[in-house]
Parts: sequence; structure tokens; C-alpha cells
Amino acid sequence: MNAHALRPRERLAFALDYPGLDEAARGAALVAAHAGVLKVGLELFVRAGAPAIRMGRELGARVFLDLKLHDIPETVARAVDSALELGASYLTLHAQGGPTMLAQAARRTEGTDLVLLAVTVLTSLDAADLEAIGVRSSTQEHAQQLAKMAFDSGIRGFVCSAAEVASVRQTLGPEALLVTPGIRPAAAAAGDQKRVGSPRDAIRAGSDILVVGRPIRDAADPAAAAAALVQEIAEASA
Repeated sequence: MNAHALRPRERLAFALDYPGLDEAARGAALVAAHAGVLKVGLELFVRAGAPAIRMGRELGARVFLDLKLHDIPETVARAVDSALELGASYLTLHAQGGPTMLAQAARRTEGTDLVLLAVTVLTSLDAADLEAIGVRSSTQEHAQQLAKMAFDSGIRGFVCSAAEVASVRQTLGPEALLVTPGIRPAAAAAGDQKRVGSPRDAIRAGSDILVVGRPIRDAADPAAAAAALVQEIAEASA
């Protein structure tokens, strides 16, 4: 996928953080005209499964299947096959799964439209969290290291916070597709995210796709909130 050819609408991913398929379908329908990507995460996928992906595709959106796969290489490779069959456009896996897992997964997508996204450092973590699990690097250094390893293993899509996107872009160059979660418009609460950023700053730092959940879902007018974000993306990209 050519990240530079993405239209502003295709650069906004709405996270369907709902407890069930009916609620997710109603929320998605409100914003699908503005958000070109609908993200199906663990909560919704565990509850609803494949119908959640079909729902997103029926609304004319690309579906971002956010399962953050991390297992032995063959198991992950087979899961990638399943995601292909379901029609997902994006699929996350943890870069920490290592080069063999990443390379096998990448080979499964050759000749397909499925973009694998290697998750670097979760936006809920900070330097103290990394130290607690034995990582002595800063979040920026660790994200760069993981992204470079994943890139060398054949992955071309990456998930990194607004705090690391500029350094990851510098490390990987224009070929990488960078996805940034933890996006919070002005005055929005950070919630359980520790490394957040604004839409404008993330785009100007080199992000291709922004993931936004609660600021759209909990808005008085979700469609207007999504439209405003797309407008901000367009302005920041100009």
C-alpha cells in the first residue's frame, strides 16, 4: 500500500471500542462517511468474531483487525491466513514476537492487500513500565529498535505513539506505513494512555494513519467529531 496516496478520510481509523456488535454497528454507521478505517479490537472480536469484520466492509471501510498477535511463528502465520480469508485490510502483531515470527507472517501476505502492522511500544507504557520488564532503553529507543528489526524481517507497517513517530520515520524512511494510536484532540482526556498526541502533531511528525476511539465515540455528535478530525488531518498534510 502506498501510504502517500491515502486520502484524508483513509487516514482516520475509528476504534470500535464497544461491548457488542449491535452497538459497534450503530457507532460505525454514524462515522463511516468520515472515517475510512474501522478498527476491530480484542473486546469486539472476541465477542462478535467475523461478523464484526463483515460489518465494517459492508459500510465501505477498510477493516483494521487489532489483535496484536504474539505467539510461536507457525501459529501467527496461520492466524494471518485467517485474517486474509476474513478480508481484513490491516492486522497487528507484536514486534516483540521476534524476527522469525515476523518474517513468516510477512511471507504469508506477499501478493495480497493485507498490511501487517508491527506494534512497537504500547501507548499505555512509559519508561518505568519498560524498566519493570527488563528494558533499559527509553520508549523512543526501544520503539526504534523494534521497528528496525521488524522492517528487516519484511514488515512494512508499524504502530508507534506520537512521541516516537518522528524518530521511527527517520529510522525507516518513506517506505514504512506508520499508524499512531493515543490520538487526543485538544481538551480530550488522556484516559489510560500515557503517551498521547494531537492529530496535527502526529501527521506533521510523519504518521500516516491516526487511531481515535473515545474522543469520537463519546462525543455529543460522533459524525461531526470525525469530520473535524479529517479536516485537521487534511490541513496538517497540506
